[in-house]
Amino acid sequence: MDDLSEALRVIKLVVLDFDGVLTDNRVLVMEDGSEGVVCNRSDGIGIQAARELGIEFLVLSKEKNPVVQIRCSKLQLSCISGCDDKKSTLSQYVVSVGCELNEVAYMGNDVNDIECLDMVGFPVAPADAWPEVLEHVRFVTERPGGAGAVRELCDMVVRANRHVGEHI
Repeated sequence: MDDLSEALRVIKLVVLDFDGVLTDNRVLVMEDGSEGVVCNRSDGIGIQAARELGIEFLVLSKEKNPVVQIRCSKLQLSCISGCDDKKSTLSQYVVSVGCELNEVAYMGNDVNDIECLDMVGFPVAPADAWPEVLEHVRFVTERPGGAGAVRELCDMVVRANRHVGEHI
């Protein structure tokens, strides 16, 4: 088994930024000032498949817009939004769920994710991540944020775990 598969097999928690990871990083501003985002439904299928293996998920976002909580609720994801200190929050959350940082995958797309990416065992960025972020990740998805990047990561985790023991 290759190093990538081995790293994916130890993942117990996947942490996702919201904007630019679960969304395409654009915002739709309506006449009344409300905002909307564009997400990809296939991400939910990937999340469910990984969840069936016992993988936990958390969305950790600086965004305060209620759309974050609403989307996470629909996907049944734990969510901490309006977070100004992602690094400390991530550290505390990992301890609270009984994980080690090396058992965490974190997907982020912008410079405010770099501290968290540097902390975890499997840092990931979507294909359209800000260039500065790319030097802090172990893997870059082929798909951009909001267009199946999360599904791609989840599928990789699922495949790595399904192949455990096949070559023994």
